[in-house]
Amino acid sequence: MNAEGLVEVVLPGTVEPEGLEIRHGAVPAPGRGQVVIRMEATGVSFAEQQMRRGRYYDQPPFPFVPGYDLVGTVQAAGEGVEPDLLGTRVAALVKVGGWASHVVVDAADTVRVPDGIDPAEAETLVVNGVTAWQMLHRKARVRAGGTVVVYGANGGVGSVLVQLARAAGATVIGTASTRHHDALREKGVLPVDYRAADVAARIRALAPDGVDAVFDHVGGRGIVDSWRLLAPGGTLVSYGTASTRDDQGSKQWPVLKLLGRVWLWNALPNRRRAYFFNVWAGRALARNRFRARLRADLTQVFAALQRGEVSAQIAARLPLTRVADALRLAESGTVAGKVVLNP
Repeated sequence: MNAEGLVEVVLPGTVEPEGLEIRHGAVPAPGRGQVVIRMEATGVSFAEQQMRRGRYYDQPPFPFVPGYDLVGTVQAAGEGVEPDLLGTRVAALVKVGGWASHVVVDAADTVRVPDGIDPAEAETLVVNGVTAWQMLHRKARVRAGGTVVVYGANGGVGSVLVQLARAAGATVIGTASTRHHDALREKGVLPVDYRAADVAARIRALAPDGVDAVFDHVGGRGIVDSWRLLAPGGTLVSYGTASTRDDQGSKQWPVLKLLGRVWLWNALPNRRRAYFFNVWAGRALARNRFRARLRADLTQVFAALQRGEVSAQIAARLPLTRVADALRLAESGTVAGKVVLNP
């Protein structure tokens, strides 16, 4: 097994993409309850772009191996792992460590990928799919006939979210730059130019009585507009602070400010709800429940892919050793879908 050797990408500090380092070593051995996944696809998400700048709010100290999620085949299993897991294709949400040819994870954190799904397609739907599914169905609980707003409707999470919302029978208003509007219309989305001076007014013109849910990854001052778009009984789901990506200063402050605002809104008697969504919430307190929910939800997303309700948007496929190019491409804002890394 170890003849292959380990290849991994190390983030040494706050560097430009070209400052990422390729490291070689021995393939790790699994401990009790663990498996070694031979990576077939990992990807570049917004989290790694933040980590490169030292701006992701709970990233580990440098140096470390980034990589939020991966798909691959179980190559080795430690004691106490079901033997039938060997040789199966699985997905794993890891937060860090995915940008490597071989990754050790707890067997309980793996989710089986159904036969017939391409590993790169499955990879685009791990963190993005689970995030979209849980925000839509566990937080906002969107029903058929409802109207929702998705900011960044062509982005990693946004593109999955609009498709799941349409599959649930909702009307979807999506913000994106004008070059993505035709593609959004094909998905049944009402597009709004996010660069327009009066985005909120344009959305209100499309939904004068307010909307049932707003999914906002931008944060910052615009979050107040998102809240005001809600109809009575509506839900705001905030899941990021993209507007502060290039800011200096505390990386926790934008999130804390947002949490304070959410708490205040929920304390007021206004018949609307706000959430700050974090895909890792509840993991530390109830790990088994967290795992069961993750497995159930990701399985639903893969089923939606098989039914054709969701398409996997792959922006580009690049080898792991070209990670600097992959990161540059993902950060350029010129591509739709996810940049996928292969071994």
